[in-house]
Amino acid sequence: MKMKNQTTVTEFIFLGLSSDPQMQIFLFLVFLVIYLITLGGNIVIMVVIRADSQLHIPMYFFLFHLSFVDICYSSVTVPNMLMNFLEERKTISVNGCIAQMFFMLLSAAAEAFILSAMAYDRYAAICDPLRYMEIMSTRICVQLVNGAWAIGFFHALLNTMFALKMHFCGPSQITHFSCELPPLLRLSCTETLTNQVVLHTSVLTFASISFLLTLISYIQIISTVLRIRSAEGRRKAFSTCSSHLIVVGLLYLTAFLQYTKPSSVSSVVLDEIFSIQYSVLTPMLNPIVYSLKNKEVKTALRKILGKLKFK
Repeated sequence: MKMKNQTTVTEFIFLGLSSDPQMQIFLFLVFLVIYLITLGGNIVIMVVIRADSQLHIPMYFFLFHLSFVDICYSSVTVPNMLMNFLEERKTISVNGCIAQMFFMLLSAAAEAFILSAMAYDRYAAICDPLRYMEIMSTRICVQLVNGAWAIGFFHALLNTMFALKMHFCGPSQITHFSCELPPLLRLSCTETLTNQVVLHTSVLTFASISFLLTLISYIQIISTVLRIRSAEGRRKAFSTCSSHLIVVGLLYLTAFLQYTKPSSVSSVVLDEIFSIQYSVLTPMLNPIVYSLKNKEVKTALRKILGKLKFK
């Protein structure tokens, strides 16, 4: 075996977003603010949903779990990125890198399927309002969220099991700011065809299922709304979906652009921009979108702030 005379890599070095010290301080401050907004916004939404009994309905049950996933997703990459901005040598152990990859895959898949569950919830509310509470019972809601996490876990475990079989003997530099699987495959000294097939098959399968479930729900919703005679009725029906549509649009537009871009325009910078969008910016934007576009959340937040003022 040719690997006997090769050195085994035990840690990776992140090349990061910039090597300029001043730019790294600037990026540290920018991503620190983004992370604090992400944590603050999502925690506020979770607290508001828990505190206000009027929000104890399926729609906000899913929003609570979406906020939790966003906190997890952001926390997998951003704290380590922030530390690396301040470190001269930006390293991570091989096992630590694979662990980070596992939790990124888990969070991404769970988020996609929770958004699909939210689309199904809007379908039930608009297309079959009389049976809404029966269709979206507590048991069904819990099963949908558990299913999202189970699919995410399976997706992450499947790719991680094959990643653990890879051998790294150099180079050890990752041209990225986090441990995503594609950059790791390029560093492997062993054959990665199986890993690539597993990755692309699992991503394509689960992303297609999630997208189709969401698409079918919205086809039914649009069909139902267009049959509503009054303009006010149509507006109110669509308004309940607007926040979810924006969030879903951000997720799938980014994924579509990343996976359909021609190889001629593929670059490290472009890959990093897409990664920042879905792993850093989207978790920050989700609570902002839901708080600005949702009257119930804004009303509940005002009530909580009002109570705090009078204490």
